[in-house]
Amino acid sequence: MNSNTNILWADDEIDILKPQILFLESKNYKVTPVTNGFDALEKVKMEHFDVIFLDEQMPGMSGLETLGAIKEIRPHVPIVLITKSEEENLMDEAIGSKISDYLIKPVNPRQIILTLKRLLDNSRLVTEKSTMDYQKTFNKLAMQIMNADSIESWMEVYQKLVYWELELQNNDDQNIADILIMQKQEANNEFSKFIKKNYTEILDESYSESGPMMSHNLFKRLILPNINDDKSVFFILIDNLRLDQWKLIARYLRDHIKLKEEGLFTSILPTTTQYSRNAIFSGYMPSDIAKHFPDKWINEDEEGSKNKFEEDLLREFLNRSLSKPIKWSYHKVFNFDFSKHVNSKLHQLLNNKLNVIVYNFVDMLSHARTEVDIIKELANDEAAYRKVTESWFEHSPLYDLIKNLKDKKAKIIFATDHGTIRVQSPIKVVGDRSTTSNLRYKHGRSLQFNPKEVLDTSNPETFKLPSPNINSKYIFARSNDYMIYPNNYNHYVSYYKDTFQHGGISLEEMIIPFAIYNC
Repeated sequence: MNSNTNILWADDEIDILKPQILFLESKNYKVTPVTNGFDALEKVKMEHFDVIFLDEQMPGMSGLETLGAIKEIRPHVPIVLITKSEEENLMDEAIGSKISDYLIKPVNPRQIILTLKRLLDNSRLVTEKSTMDYQKTFNKLAMQIMNADSIESWMEVYQKLVYWELELQNNDDQNIADILIMQKQEANNEFSKFIKKNYTEILDESYSESGPMMSHNLFKRLILPNINDDKSVFFILIDNLRLDQWKLIARYLRDHIKLKEEGLFTSILPTTTQYSRNAIFSGYMPSDIAKHFPDKWINEDEEGSKNKFEEDLLREFLNRSLSKPIKWSYHKVFNFDFSKHVNSKLHQLLNNKLNVIVYNFVDMLSHARTEVDIIKELANDEAAYRKVTESWFEHSPLYDLIKNLKDKKAKIIFATDHGTIRVQSPIKVVGDRSTTSNLRYKHGRSLQFNPKEVLDTSNPETFKLPSPNINSKYIFARSNDYMIYPNNYNHYVSYYKDTFQHGGISLEEMIIPFAIYNC
C-alpha cells in the first residue's frame, strides 16, 4: 500500500463520501471521484486504476452496466460494487459479472481499508504469512524427518513437505525456496536409508491385514471393498502421478463429486509401470506373476510392451477374488480421441460394477520432457511441471467424464502406479548389453557400482522380483541420483540432469496418492 495506489470512485452522491475520500488520501491513496458511469468509463479509457469503486444505483448508466463496460476495456482491474441492497438476485448478477467484492452502504473507512488490503495486498500478505509459518515449523519438521521410523511416519513427513512446497511455490524469497529444497533433499536421503534397511520387512508386513497398502494389495484393500450392488465403481489410474500433482487436480473435483476418503500408499520397487502397475492389476508381486503367469510377464530383455497383459491379469485377479462374476470393463487411454470415445460409452459403463480406466498422459509428459525441447521449456522446474499437469487435466476428457458422472449412481476411485523425481546427482555404474537402460534402477548380470551409493540385491526373490537367470541383480538409485555409464559420461550427465525419472527410491516415486469420491 503506497501513494502509487490509484482508486477510481464513481457515485452520484460523491460529495457525501468526502470524509471517506479524505481518510483514504490521509493513508496515501490517490482517489479520483466521478459522479456517473459515463465519466467513469472515460476515465478508465484515459488512465490506469488499481481498483474501482462503483455505486450500484447511479442515474443514466447503472453500476452493473458500468461494470460490464469497464470489464470490456480493463478485464483484470478489481471492481468493488457499493450498494444499499442485499437482494439475492442482485448479488447473483453482480458476482456473475465478476465483481471482486461488494460493500453495503453506509460504508465505513475500516471496511474500505480491509477491502483494499485484500484486493491489492493479498498476495504479499499471504506470502509473508506462509514464509513465517514455514520458518516456525522448520525445526519441528526437521525432527520428524530424523525420527521417522515407519512407512506411516514417512507419509506424514512427505505430506507436510508437499504442503509447504505448494504454499511457497509463488514466493519470491529465494532463500526460503532453497531452504525447503534442502529440507526435502535431507528427507529423501533419510527416507532412502530407511528403505534400504527396511524394504524387505515392509514387503513381508504387506501380506498381513494390518500391514501397509502397497501396489500388489491395492485392489484387494481399496477397490474390492467398494464394489457393491448399489453403485458402479470407476477406478481411474493416472500413470506416474505425484502427490503434489494430485493436490492440484483434486481442487477441480470439489464442485462435482464428494470426497469420501483420501490417503497414501506405497509403490513397490522398481517404481516403474512394468513392475508396479502389473502388481496392481494382478494382485501379485512381480516374481509371483512370472511364476503363476509366465506367458504374461515380459522380461526386461524381451521384445514387446511390458504391460500388454494388464487386462488379462486383472481378469485372473477378479476370478479368484470374487465369489460371483461381475460385469466390468478395462480401457487404456493414450490419446485425446480415445478418451473421448470412452466418454461416449458412459451410459453403457454405468451398467458395469467396475470400470478400470488407465490414463497415460502424465507418464508421457515425464518422458517427453527428457526428449522434446518444447516440453523442457514448458516444464522447466517442479512448479512448471505441476502446472502443465494441471492444465492437461483442466482441458481433458477425463475432467469431462468426472463432470458427467456427477449425481450418477457411481463411485470414483483415483490412484496411480508410481511417481517421479527430478534427478540432480549422477553416479557411475557399469553394465553389459543386457543391462536395463533405466536411469533410476538397473537389472542385469554384470553390474559394477559403489554399494554405498545404491540399494542392491543379488537375491531378487527377497524383493519379490523375477530372476531370469542365476546371476540376476537389481540396483536402485536413491534420493535424486541417476545412474550413468562411463562412456560419454559428461555428455549424458548434462543431457539427463534435471529430467524427471522414475524407478528408484524417493518419497516422490514411492509415496503416492489415492482418493475415493461419491458422485
